[in-house]
Amino acid sequence: MPPIVVETNLPYPLYKRGKVRDVYRFGEDKLIIVATDRISAFDHVLPTPIPHKGEILTQLTIFWFNFLEDVMPNHHVKMALRSLPPEYRLRTMLVKKAVPIPVEFIVRGYLTGAAWNEYVQTGTVWGMKLPSGLREADKLERPIFTPTLKATVGHDEPISFATLAEMIGWENAEYLRDKSIEIYRKAHQYAYERGIIIADMKLEFGWIDGELAIIDEVLTPDSSRFWARDEYEPGKPQVSFDKQFVRDYLTTVWDKNSAPPELPEEIVKQTYQKYVEAYNRLTGRDFSKIVSQ
Repeated sequence: MPPIVVETNLPYPLYKRGKVRDVYRFGEDKLIIVATDRISAFDHVLPTPIPHKGEILTQLTIFWFNFLEDVMPNHHVKMALRSLPPEYRLRTMLVKKAVPIPVEFIVRGYLTGAAWNEYVQTGTVWGMKLPSGLREADKLERPIFTPTLKATVGHDEPISFATLAEMIGWENAEYLRDKSIEIYRKAHQYAYERGIIIADMKLEFGWIDGELAIIDEVLTPDSSRFWARDEYEPGKPQVSFDKQFVRDYLTTVWDKNSAPPELPEEIVKQTYQKYVEAYNRLTGRDFSKIVSQ
């Protein structure tokens, strides 16, 4: 079994190191993205990694890139980097270098998370009025687009569609809003048939040679909320296959201001199992067989 990868050291120039990904330069116009087994929550990198997490995130992203090719181009270059050590084989993507838009394009199909918190206080989501009497985790009449400005430090900031349009132009904003919702609808239908509800998702886009494309990760347990369809019951938190499980645990033991605590072995094990279950259901493949090849 490949070892846990927390720090990387590839023989390429380091481009940047994120919370969970390390990025290296590959020539003039390409990058190598390595998804480590680090996990973050509440804007902190936790001291305890999740085994094989980076491999699951990478392989799920590649799966979705292929699935969504008819909707929108992406930055993935379908070429194996055979010179990399074995432990990087499943966690590495070669991509075209893009000019990223510093916005998370979030689509919400269900009332949960920050949307639920706002609704409870004001009856709105991102300033949009919703019908009264909705319950936590209720399915929305139609998906809602809620863009968020990515912060270099601190918390990300909700922005209006008008603000997004000021940043990238009205035509581009409408195009990416519509594409985000189209991607959500297509992925939701596919996942629902395989026992997973995609409650919400975030996408990132960038320009490659003047063309807009999907970049970063897509529809993973780190960037989306995955719920168990057969256990879905509005009015309460849902059984999930994503890192909300870790967030829920941390809220019981951590003030979110001090250094984050180590995760207990049982929490690590259950988180790994949830990520694997999401991968297996969505791709129809057995992750344990893939990782042991």
